[in-house]
Amino acid sequence: MIELGVDAESIMVATFTEKAAKELITRVSNRMLELNMKVNLNEMYIGTLHSIFLRFLEEHREFTRLKRSYRLLDQFDQKYFVFRNLEEYISIEGAYELLGERSSRWDKADQIVRYIGKVSEECIDPEVLCTAEEEEIRIIGEFSKLYSNQLHEENALDFSTIQSEALYLLENNPQILQKLQEKIKYLMVDEYQDTNTIQERILLLLASSHQNICVVGDDDQGLYRFRGATIRNILEFPDNFPAGTCKQITLTINYRSHPGIVDFYNRWMNELDWEHNGTTFRFDKTIQPKDGEFGKYASVVKVSCEEATDSYYEEVYQFIKHLESEGNLDDYNQIAFLFKSVKNDRVIALAQYLEERGINVFSPRSGLFFEREEIQLLLGAIIFIFPKLITEHLQWDEDIELHVWEEYESWKKRFTYELRRDPEKHASLLKWCRKRSKQHLALQDSTNYAFTALVYQLLEFPMFSEYMNVDLNDNKVNLRAAYNIATLTKLLNKFEYLYGITVFTPKILTATLRNFFNNYLRFIIDGGIEEYEDFDEYAPSGCVSFMTIHQSKGLEFPIVFVGSLNLVPRKQYTEVDELLQSRYYSKPIYEPLELTKYYDFWRLFYTAFSRPQNLLVLTAAEKLGRGRCPSKYFEPVYDSVPSWDSGLLDLNELELEKVKPINIKHEYSFTSHILLYENCPLQYKFYKELEFAGVRSGATMFGQLLHQTIEDIHKAVLRGESHTLTDDNIGHWFNNNYTLLSKNLKAYLHDVQLNALLRQILRYRDRNENQWHRIKEAEVDVSLVKEGYILKGTIDLIQGEDGTVELIDFKSGDKPDVNTTDTKIRNTLQQYRRQLEVYAHLVEERTGNKVSKMHLYYPKEEDGNPYITFSSNKLNISTTIGTFDQVVRKIESKDYDMAHVVKSEKQCGECDMKYHCNPRQYSNN
Repeated sequence: MIELGVDAESIMVATFTEKAAKELITRVSNRMLELNMKVNLNEMYIGTLHSIFLRFLEEHREFTRLKRSYRLLDQFDQKYFVFRNLEEYISIEGAYELLGERSSRWDKADQIVRYIGKVSEECIDPEVLCTAEEEEIRIIGEFSKLYSNQLHEENALDFSTIQSEALYLLENNPQILQKLQEKIKYLMVDEYQDTNTIQERILLLLASSHQNICVVGDDDQGLYRFRGATIRNILEFPDNFPAGTCKQITLTINYRSHPGIVDFYNRWMNELDWEHNGTTFRFDKTIQPKDGEFGKYASVVKVSCEEATDSYYEEVYQFIKHLESEGNLDDYNQIAFLFKSVKNDRVIALAQYLEERGINVFSPRSGLFFEREEIQLLLGAIIFIFPKLITEHLQWDEDIELHVWEEYESWKKRFTYELRRDPEKHASLLKWCRKRSKQHLALQDSTNYAFTALVYQLLEFPMFSEYMNVDLNDNKVNLRAAYNIATLTKLLNKFEYLYGITVFTPKILTATLRNFFNNYLRFIIDGGIEEYEDFDEYAPSGCVSFMTIHQSKGLEFPIVFVGSLNLVPRKQYTEVDELLQSRYYSKPIYEPLELTKYYDFWRLFYTAFSRPQNLLVLTAAEKLGRGRCPSKYFEPVYDSVPSWDSGLLDLNELELEKVKPINIKHEYSFTSHILLYENCPLQYKFYKELEFAGVRSGATMFGQLLHQTIEDIHKAVLRGESHTLTDDNIGHWFNNNYTLLSKNLKAYLHDVQLNALLRQILRYRDRNENQWHRIKEAEVDVSLVKEGYILKGTIDLIQGEDGTVELIDFKSGDKPDVNTTDTKIRNTLQQYRRQLEVYAHLVEERTGNKVSKMHLYYPKEEDGNPYITFSSNKLNISTTIGTFDQVVRKIESKDYDMAHVVKSEKQCGECDMKYHCNPRQYSNN
């Protein structure tokens, strides 16, 4: 469309997952490069539906309930948010009975979140539910109202309410809807079979003006009913438009798979009758393989044996080794195992069996985070240094015992065993533990650390430092421990944020330990947590992949083992769900509820059977009688498949495809990426690549408060409201920004600091009140597509002379002397100049406007000139961008060489990794 002259900014392209969105952005950016088109990707609406709807809210925040610095809750945050407030929910009359008196607090919170999600995704008015005759429905309405009020008080959003807030914004502000319709003239939505009611409603609203909407999807892969998705959206899509106006293009050729695999899953889908009472709940189609020559071998086989578990595991192992020995297998990543769940005991046992025999298994969703050695040892060490943790801190009543305490004791024993196993190696760690234990036993003064900082201190010692000394180009299984430790820092950091903990104090030590071990950590253990999963590499080299069928959707592998063949269709809804759907959903029930379990079952395994390119393997530990495997639903297709050792699988004819690397173009900015890497590649490795959570926040509240309030001033000017820039109004904006920032960051400034900063901002207003006409844009996000990456920046633009533009960046603190001989100050100014040159490059390449000057502005300067101005020099800009390119190449090749870095006390002393990187200098023994 862009090639046909359509403005890129008028196209919206949405998909379902973040990984798919990143691939989409990469493909679009590469195509724009080919066409030599300079398009600001930030002006295009491209990404996941949630990210696009969130952008609507951010662009029109003043029309929503959201305030600045709002918090976005992920799935864990949302459940824990409800868990922390559970008493308010179960105090609603009848709630305890609805949620199940015997269910755990975790299960109750999970069930409440599920009900709230249904109300939001189906666009149901909670007030209607609150007046319902049925008690269960009334309670769900009360849940939704309470949750909405709590989110409002917290200035927070979750993924579900992003959609409901976006719909409210569009339906209640026709001028905003019209503005978006005028901008977005073409919509394309991928994976449309996975959309829910509210998503369809928003999309049809956006498309109602131009009716230029294209949806793509496969109704046979509709897997997300449990998240509110409905297959009716794609099956009934033409009904949203006048008869004959919706053109349907059927794509029935599989370019991926061997014809035998295609024939197999066609037969699978034809096993079920998709028609009921005159309605067919599937598009009528038969998938065809692509034309061409294919190997003459049995492309669908089974690897199985009778029920004996070890024999079955050995059979799977022998088949993989057979493929390897015959030269067909180049890399274990050509194999994927798909299951309904990878948390099943037998699935985990199979993975362990293969790993014990030298076949690495990548299975981040197996729920084994707390089973990993590095996690148990780290948490065991923390438990060890709080003597009598359970009896004096966690046990609030001598008759109370929590099951999780046994797990904590086992971690402590494992850590103790490791200490004793090599006393010489761990002597310094034992000395540190004894010192901390003594301190914590009778804590007299506040510490200078909390849980996250303790983990960083532990990284000094060999027991843990060895996990960190890894090459990030290594096999993902070998990197797992480092990624898991990083995940642990994020979990601990989140706890400290939620409870406002920065240090341990005598007064609240018991409360802190109790909240952490009895509530927070117990909650995570009960709910399970996934290990690190890299968007850039879905099939890591050197590993076979174990994944859920849902997780595999959209992927392809040369060889796919499909397990879980013991399953049978199961009812997915409750009586309360049925009541909600039949009486309160915006549309009548579509698929007959009693048949949905069959439809979902067939679609799930169709998705699994259609993932392989060269070989589909049905795998089962066969069993007759109760709990039979395979179940009767698989028998017709399973019995028709030969065994792998039957002689029909001719490995001479089997040529395996290579796993295609994911091509994702990453985004880089000067301050967040380039400057961090230049200052210390190891910091980049730990904080950006491994994603450790820092104890200290990188951005100061002071600087953020300054930028936000000046942005408010500039936006008022751009709206033509410079008359509103009174002391009272600016003070009001300033105070609001501070309140929201302090709540979000859990940090505070003294009144003296606040008053001084407000005076600086008012001084800026006074100095520039006759220059407001020069303001062109405020805090505008600009991106530029480069050959190997996407360059990003946020810029304030002012009008220059002779049609040029000038850049301005605001700095808190004292204005430095530009003539100083102080090396540190000169280096800082050099960094600021290079940052502005990156911005200048962005503006000139993206907009075509010439940048004539670049300014630093110091509002704190009272008597002198607050500006430091640099001329825009093409040669300097070219040199800076060349350096930027070089650093990006080093980052992408995972080069963390420290040879050129001159370490300083300021840089290293403030780094959380100092104990690991410089144990001699910063020993905490």
